[in-house]
Amino acid sequence: MLRYCNKQLLRKPTTFIKPVVFNFSSPYSTSIPDASESSHTGEFVNSISKPYSVTTYARPNLVLTHGKGSYIYDLENRKYVDFTSGIAVTCLGHANDEITNLIADQASKLLHCSNLYYNLPAGELANKLVTKTKEFDGMKDASRVFLCNSGTEANEAALKFARKYGKSKNPDKYEFITFENSFHGRTMGALSVTPNPKYQEPFSPLIPGVHVAKPNDIDSVKALINKDKTCAVIIEPIQGEGGVNPVDTEFLVELRKLCDDNDVLLIYDEIQCGLGRSGKLWAHSWLGPDAHPDIVTIAKALGNGFPIGATMITEKVEGALSVGDHGTTYGGNPLASTIGSFIVEKIADEAFLSQVQDKSAKFIEGLNEIAEENPEDILKVKGKGLLLGLQFRPDFDINKVVEKCREYGLLVITAGMNTIRLVPALNIPDEAITEGLSILRKSIKESK
Repeated sequence: MLRYCNKQLLRKPTTFIKPVVFNFSSPYSTSIPDASESSHTGEFVNSISKPYSVTTYARPNLVLTHGKGSYIYDLENRKYVDFTSGIAVTCLGHANDEITNLIADQASKLLHCSNLYYNLPAGELANKLVTKTKEFDGMKDASRVFLCNSGTEANEAALKFARKYGKSKNPDKYEFITFENSFHGRTMGALSVTPNPKYQEPFSPLIPGVHVAKPNDIDSVKALINKDKTCAVIIEPIQGEGGVNPVDTEFLVELRKLCDDNDVLLIYDEIQCGLGRSGKLWAHSWLGPDAHPDIVTIAKALGNGFPIGATMITEKVEGALSVGDHGTTYGGNPLASTIGSFIVEKIADEAFLSQVQDKSAKFIEGLNEIAEENPEDILKVKGKGLLLGLQFRPDFDINKVVEKCREYGLLVITAGMNTIRLVPALNIPDEAITEGLSILRKSIKESK
């Protein structure tokens, strides 16, 4: 099948774009650097894309065109094992046939109707998120769901709901506690609880009343929490962007009790670590009810690539909300909700989650072998489920590893604390794990 890139789509005369054959059996690149400036890719980037795109991303000369499962292809028809899944998004792989059919079916019925009215898929998704969460050992008091379009929007809703709850108790009860190395999004509210100077300083001043504690240090939280001023604590049970750092179970139990003692809401950001990524439905499903949250934020995997987010709350939080307190035009649209409902049904399955844990064990075994081969360079293997990281010594240039991996046909990404982050599709085949780890091993060796 032929697909023509940009010439027809952009209705702009060009001379460099030729018909691109979507080949699903092309070989991996064998020591081929990123496409040159004179290639189809280089000319597309420099003539069509880059001059008209806002400068907010640093990207290699790589134009991805199509994928299938855990493999993805570029404009030069080079094939890559994908250990990124769009930053933990395409949990069931690229071009999933069942999702493709669902999209076509729902698109032929109803794409959008606004939140002025109910729609069937949104109601079904909200119901399923709550019932499956309880069935699979998550948030014991889960009660209601607000549907939106992204992870940062899910966190914005959580912050607003928490402030409304706090101010219903006391007008001064509006402050938040967040944690070092956390990441909650780029909009102003979510950015305010993402204590990274690189992200925050260009846009300061941010929203007031945010304090930063240390993960796994309950005394640092005790020093900041105030019954009269703190409305919520927000934390990722497994930090993703900050370095793939699982938070200690004992700390989260203590944190829950501290929040209860001070009438403070506990928000778990499970945007990256939730929906099967940890090997259970939620990362907090590994915890007992004595560490469950009042609010959970959800996105990424919920749409397998289609934009969607959700904020799940308890009845205690619901009791502080009124009609008109929050809203969204696109949130809960029938198409996104249809996909989300399918994803929840697929992942909330014991056999599926067991396979994620099996694949995690295969990854961890391979990563430990790589770490043992490079004891002077790799400090530790960390993470849980299929949110895994290789942390290198601080002066090791991990960007060289990323580039080498791409050269040999593997896509990986980085995280804080000089960590290579691995977040493949949850249904990645074993052969792709083996292929990718082999490329990673070779790339590390050649990056020293």
